[in-house]
Amino acid sequence: MRPDAPSYDVATVRAQFPALAQTVHGKRLAYLDSAATALKPQAVLNALATAYGRDMANVHRAVHELARRATEGYEAARARVARFLGVADASSVVFTRGTTEALNLVARGWATPRLREGDEILLGELEHHSNLVPWQMVAEATGARLVWVPVPVDGVVRAEDYLERLGARTKLVALTHVSNVLGTVLPVAEIARGARAVGAITVVDGAQAVPHVPVDMTALGCDFYAFGAHKLYGPTGIGVLWGRRERLDEIVPQQGGGEMISIVEREASRFKEVPHRLEAGTPHIAGALGLHAALDWYAGLDQAALHAHEARRLAEATVGVEALGGRVIGAAPGKVAALSFVMEGIHPHDLGTILDHEGVAIRGGHHCAEPLMDALDLEGTARASFGAYNDHEDVAALLRGLERARALFAPSP
Repeated sequence: MRPDAPSYDVATVRAQFPALAQTVHGKRLAYLDSAATALKPQAVLNALATAYGRDMANVHRAVHELARRATEGYEAARARVARFLGVADASSVVFTRGTTEALNLVARGWATPRLREGDEILLGELEHHSNLVPWQMVAEATGARLVWVPVPVDGVVRAEDYLERLGARTKLVALTHVSNVLGTVLPVAEIARGARAVGAITVVDGAQAVPHVPVDMTALGCDFYAFGAHKLYGPTGIGVLWGRRERLDEIVPQQGGGEMISIVEREASRFKEVPHRLEAGTPHIAGALGLHAALDWYAGLDQAALHAHEARRLAEATVGVEALGGRVIGAAPGKVAALSFVMEGIHPHDLGTILDHEGVAIRGGHHCAEPLMDALDLEGTARASFGAYNDHEDVAALLRGLERARALFAPSP
């Protein structure tokens, strides 16, 4: 396998990430934990520095120059996110602290006031806890029932697995766009069509999808879509809830305070229109500007070449791990760049520790997906996840580290 195709210049991409210039335990850093959070390019760091160092002011209401710049930048970021999602209405973009807060906003503000005893919430065993625990809380508060979609051992999720469980009682379908453990890309559009046919809404966790697959709200047809900036090479602490305008209007605000109100009287207040009614208080202004920079940086890459590059890294690592006796978890066609695996007799945490001393950063454990681990009868997995900056040497370092781990844990003669 060729390490890199000429159409993708990974060396140029890597040079834009200051974190990759460091060594870890005296070794070249091989950062293979992008599914947890991606490293940040210099363009994003520059945007944050400008936001804090030059245009630092609170947004909205003020008339001075710095406030004008900050407000224009903040609302331009909202419009940039709308373009990224393929929607014309920027007011359908709500800024949150991340994917988790966005999903909780739908759970508390939309589902809890509407669901009743006997209603059903459909969700899959592979969900991240962020798209699982909020629905458990809704069920407990309302008397609704959780209906689970099993995950096949091969990790291939079919639309029929969801569609056959839809019914008149189904009010909400919660699903991830891409599994953070298996890398499986779910058939969101087909599931959303089925949900609409029975009068249910669809809530999609897009945290793992946005760096790896096209996201277009018209094509997907869901009602709500959530993602965070930090897996898309942007800052931590800033995320997005996109919703159909009529659905956003139905959300009961969960926080009251400044900016989300139009009139405040002694006994009552009148809320603004969305998105502002759902963004109480001073927002993460610099984070929004950093997200804007991340989206511009990401869009500057040749998307087809990028995705092909990540697929090469994934294929290269998969072959190498299996050659060393590792068992790869999840084999869905078209999976994205997350490789979960287990090595016989070696705990994932031990693998992570050994690899860290080789300068290789991976993640080990249940990956906030305990029901999936239970379904697969696993205590946890090691996960190597790939991004725009990973090269052939990163994979080679991973495999060398696994060889060392296997030697350390080899049975005594």
